[in-house]
Amino acid sequence: MIVCSCNVLSDKAVRSACATASPRTTGQVYGCLGCSAQCGRCARTIRKIMNEALGAAGACPSGCACAAHAPQRD
Repeated sequence: MIVCSCNVLSDKAVRSACATASPRTTGQVYGCLGCSAQCGRCARTIRKIMNEALGAAGACPSGCACAAHAPQRD
């Protein structure tokens, strides 16, 4: 499925970029795919795909400070 009409990026391409480069931002995903954001309407969808792909792969390095791995406060 095409998730970015401006750059003609598919969900498969985004997942592939996440699997090979473990980008932390949507901008890094665009960079991995050789383009940059244009209108920005796809950013939420790309972020969702990134979260799914990176979460499933457990791609965060040790010592990661992202929200998913931050210590819980009681």
